[in-house]
Amino acid sequence: MRGVTELAAPVDDLPLLDDLMPWSVAPLRLGRSWIVAPDPRTLRARWDRLAAARGAEREALFRPSRARTPASSVAALPGQRTGTARLAREPGPCPEPVRLAHGPFDEQWLLPDHRLIDAARPELWRVADEHQLFAVEQGYVPGAAGPALLVTAALPDGRSPAGRPGRIRPLFRRPGGLEPNLVPGLLPLLGERYGHGVGAADLAAWAVAAGVPSPAGCRVPLPADPEVWAGGVALGRSLVEVQLRGARGGDRPRLPGGRRPYVRAAVPARPTTLAYDPEEEVLVLGDGSAEGRISPVPAGAWEFEVGGVRMVEQWFAHRTAPAEPGSLEAIGPAVWPQEWTSELLELITVLALLAEREPERAALTAHAVADGVGRGALRAAGVLPVPDGARRPASVLDHQEEGPEGQFVLL
Repeated sequence: MRGVTELAAPVDDLPLLDDLMPWSVAPLRLGRSWIVAPDPRTLRARWDRLAAARGAEREALFRPSRARTPASSVAALPGQRTGTARLAREPGPCPEPVRLAHGPFDEQWLLPDHRLIDAARPELWRVADEHQLFAVEQGYVPGAAGPALLVTAALPDGRSPAGRPGRIRPLFRRPGGLEPNLVPGLLPLLGERYGHGVGAADLAAWAVAAGVPSPAGCRVPLPADPEVWAGGVALGRSLVEVQLRGARGGDRPRLPGGRRPYVRAAVPARPTTLAYDPEEEVLVLGDGSAEGRISPVPAGAWEFEVGGVRMVEQWFAHRTAPAEPGSLEAIGPAVWPQEWTSELLELITVLALLAEREPERAALTAHAVADGVGRGALRAAGVLPVPDGARRPASVLDHQEEGPEGQFVLL
């Protein structure tokens, strides 16, 4: 997949996503990789192993960092019922794993225990509910292909494939889908310009469709032409629906009959290699003696990149990379689970659908940039500069959160 050509001088005056969705949160800093896994059974097995260990063995398995050790005393994560006693003394029962967007297009599972996570960003957990969407701005990599902005319903860790962090921007500042995370005055201005009401979801859809990567961050051209805006919002909504994979009431992504990927030969018990045959459109998962085969796999799905990294290859590597013997990371399925194959088929479908729309998205972006209104116009309209309060999280005062050692904290 080819990325949007990097555009020079005029783009430098286009609004940044940071101007339009001003409250952002840095990526999570997990601190230890064993607290994330592709399936919840693995996480429960790792927790049981940690809880069964004692003293120095538990500390070694834990993998201490400057921010977290088994002796750390921290508050519970908002919305999670987990222990707050020191892990060295009382691990407690295994936390119920939660879905995590572990980088682009890779939904895994996380142990949501604050004692395990170096920087969990509690402000994100406070607004994560069935109404929330997270726009994840991708780190800028010069010359790299891939979208500048992705959307997920799962809590994202903000991980960047190329190791360059972006930002996480919730669509709403409060639970329940309340108070859009948009600069004050923007929606009335856009409604006046385009002749109809504009909502937060419309702006998010437009940004997904028309966002342009730049060293300063994702730039979002706002076109003067109402028809360009309408076409971009429609395109963006379809791209968002594909990325959400059926979350928030949408349909799960599907390719038309005859183009859907199927397993033509069973995946080996422990595949270690991944290859692609572009002529046959076949994805091959091998173990040195046997080969699993999935087809048809469109070239656009195989070549789809974010930050210069192929998503199918990274997804496979996250599930097959060797781990240090005896570590918690080494605990995992003995054989390739069937649900991983199903998830791979869906990933191929998602990437293929997005790749199909890439020429349309690139054309829209080029048109929007040429027609875009600069930041000066937003300043003249009083929308910019962003008020300081819009960059801070909203206060949440309607619930209690358990602090260290079972004490309650006031927010």
